[in-house]
Amino acid sequence: MKKQFARFTTLVVSCIFLFSCAGNEEVLTRKILLSQDWKVQSSAKTNQNGEQLSTSAATTEGWFNATVPSTIMGALTANGLYKDLLLGTNYKNADRTPFDVSWWYRTTFKLSDIGKDKHIELQFDGLTYRANIWLNGKQIASKEDVYGPFSRFSFDITQYAKEENILAVEVFRAQKGEPNIGFVDWNPRPLDENMGIFREVRLVITGDVSMANTWVYTKVDTTSLNEARINIETQLSNLSDKDIDGQLKGKIENIDFSLPVTLKAGEKKKIKITPEDVTSLNVKNPRLWWCNHLGNPELYDLNLKFIADNKVSAQENITFGIRQIDTYITPDGHKGFILNGKKVLIKSAGWTDDIFLRDTPESNEIQVQYVKDMNLNSIRFENIWGSSQNIYDLCDRYGLLALVGWSCQWEWENYYGAPDDEFGCVRTEHDINLLARFFNDQIVWLRNHPAIIGWMVGSDKLPRPELEKKYLDILPQIDNRPYIGAAKTMISKLSGPTGMKMNGPYEYVGPNYWYIDTLYGGAFGFNTETGSGSQIPVYESIRKTIPEGDLWPLNEAWDFHCTTSTTALNSMAVTTAAVTGKFGKANDLKSYLDRAHLLNYESTKSMFEAFRINKTEGTGIVQWMLNSAWPSMYWQLYDYFMIPVPAYYGVKRGNLPNQLIYNYKDNGIYAVNESAENSNNLKAIVRGYSVDSKVLYEKEITFSIKSNDAQKIHTIVTPAGSSFLHMALFDSRNKQIAENFYTLSSTPDTYHWEKTDWVGTPLKGYSNFKALTSMPESDLKINVSRQGKDTNSSIIVEIENPTSFIAFFTQFLLKDATGEIIYPVYWEDNYISILPGEKRILKCSFDENALKSKIATLKLTGWNLDEQSVQIN
Repeated sequence: MKKQFARFTTLVVSCIFLFSCAGNEEVLTRKILLSQDWKVQSSAKTNQNGEQLSTSAATTEGWFNATVPSTIMGALTANGLYKDLLLGTNYKNADRTPFDVSWWYRTTFKLSDIGKDKHIELQFDGLTYRANIWLNGKQIASKEDVYGPFSRFSFDITQYAKEENILAVEVFRAQKGEPNIGFVDWNPRPLDENMGIFREVRLVITGDVSMANTWVYTKVDTTSLNEARINIETQLSNLSDKDIDGQLKGKIENIDFSLPVTLKAGEKKKIKITPEDVTSLNVKNPRLWWCNHLGNPELYDLNLKFIADNKVSAQENITFGIRQIDTYITPDGHKGFILNGKKVLIKSAGWTDDIFLRDTPESNEIQVQYVKDMNLNSIRFENIWGSSQNIYDLCDRYGLLALVGWSCQWEWENYYGAPDDEFGCVRTEHDINLLARFFNDQIVWLRNHPAIIGWMVGSDKLPRPELEKKYLDILPQIDNRPYIGAAKTMISKLSGPTGMKMNGPYEYVGPNYWYIDTLYGGAFGFNTETGSGSQIPVYESIRKTIPEGDLWPLNEAWDFHCTTSTTALNSMAVTTAAVTGKFGKANDLKSYLDRAHLLNYESTKSMFEAFRINKTEGTGIVQWMLNSAWPSMYWQLYDYFMIPVPAYYGVKRGNLPNQLIYNYKDNGIYAVNESAENSNNLKAIVRGYSVDSKVLYEKEITFSIKSNDAQKIHTIVTPAGSSFLHMALFDSRNKQIAENFYTLSSTPDTYHWEKTDWVGTPLKGYSNFKALTSMPESDLKINVSRQGKDTNSSIIVEIENPTSFIAFFTQFLLKDATGEIIYPVYWEDNYISILPGEKRILKCSFDENALKSKIATLKLTGWNLDEQSVQIN
């Protein structure tokens, strides 16, 4: 199924009225989002200049329709150009020269009732990389001043605005040595270097007083959690040549306040409102914002307006959460995060936008729902992604902590285009000042989001001291979140230890690695990016990535869709070696995928599980990565086509709030509880099975466990050869609340520790699972029914294994009438193993209105099962 790139539907010119005004106040202010009715064209295809293009005399015949936000490549692909660009090795020979020249964006908009008492600002949240801006035949800004993707721009266009307006924006792509948006080695560089108006453009109409940069920040009594302080800041500007007296009025649910304000002619004033000014901002029994599994992500709305002469001159509406973020340092120097007084193990994954920045609010929401569905509580945004604040709004709403910061794109010469040293590539006073502006503009843009827990100003390296000093000077003036100097273990002379680690691995390691490694990427500290290498999509997605003739055996087309690193991670060789070493050589694509999927499922699941049971030493784990910017074989929990890879379900199972976990180091069975409540009178049933499904051992354990705790409850003896471990967890009412399943070998994975590098630690010896390739065949009886409708729809799959053999690693997929996988759907579990004689019910939930097509069939296949398809009415 094609990824949906249609831009979120808005009004042609959407007027956003922030809130209704009481009484007879005249409302002078409004905001207009300029999103629709744009056109784009190459400057090589028109001989008209900016003055001409921004008048009605211009001709735009043959121009491409566009929306904003967009990049030029995003607009061109939406117009049907570059079909199959991402298939096979087509991208390798794609022509970049059309983007050597500038491109034009052009739109028209109407303004009514713009009297002399009104002021109009034109705001750009993000352009890349440079732009000339023309309005109604006048140039209002030059590319000498308008540049840098993370700079925000605002222009007073009052003197140029008319009832009928024409806006023309000429954009230029970034050159080598300019700090642009970057994907590093995750995927090929965009053909156009993401040139375009990639974030929102709006008009802000006010009276003589404007309002900007309103910020709400809170302080929670973390001992009792029954009191919080709300503080408000905003900036008022008197745009007139006379003094103005007025009232600043605000409302937060049942809290109302009004403060007198006097502004001198031309004055800008920062207004701070504290509980000392308004006692009701000292809130009793607040609804706190919590992350996933710790509580509800409660949100509040502030309505703030400035009124003079009974006219609402300016107003803003801010959504915020009452919460407090703190950090702590473990005895070994690792940083951890505290939310509302509770230590939180960060369970995260690294986000990327689409290669041409074509993500939409709809696609964003699917992905954020996936993150929550996997029982994660965080997303790391390395690059400050997003074509608007929508992705951060969604993190707020779904309770996902966000780590936000710069990419290592600016730290290495081969990505940045200028020489690097220990502090990266940003050296000149000009570039240092530019990045300091980026930092200020982005924090002010995003700081009202309760989900954001820290600013990460470096990735692989610390900022240059001159730059870091500016960061440290800026931050206390505009925000109160933690500052993180780099994603790596480093010590800054200015900001001290980072408390982070970035030691890999990025390539495949066995599931035992996360337990036995105590020096590199194992389960200790805050691992800001790591994973088990290739995370291969399902067969149906592979067919959209690799041409039919190149599907088997693996070849250059497969390697081209690994990472673009020049030193490693650029082929399927490591995965193939592990598949062969553990199972023997695969004879066809299905057997290869079965084995590779199992390897990745188990290693990725184990990575999260190891951090969960070592939470006194481990403070955070970021899977590298969450998603992919293009069709990829590496680093993803769901693929480019929005279909979960097998590891998705390993992560989901391994991160259940209450779960039983096997420790590969000490053979222990551990119980974990990351829910907000203590769990008493639980029961665990632990069983071992041979490859031919004979019970090898069985143990029942009763126990209780506190909230946010992990404890060892049992130890097993690993049988000789290959075996299976099945564990079931029951609550005090004897209801099963979790299940876990492992494939074990008495021959452990071993490692060349002395050969460890940034990529990871290569395997020296492989665990032996060759016996799994000749497992006895099993069979399943399936019955499918529908429940609910609209947003509460579901498929109920009744499963019975009537045989004497485990149905191993069974996959379930819903397909439409054309054979396409349907998304988004949310299986409560997948890639499951069904025991002999077991009956179970599997639920798949979905929003019927969000599906791209109607469900037709359920497909199921497994390691030792024949494929089945069940028709669904």
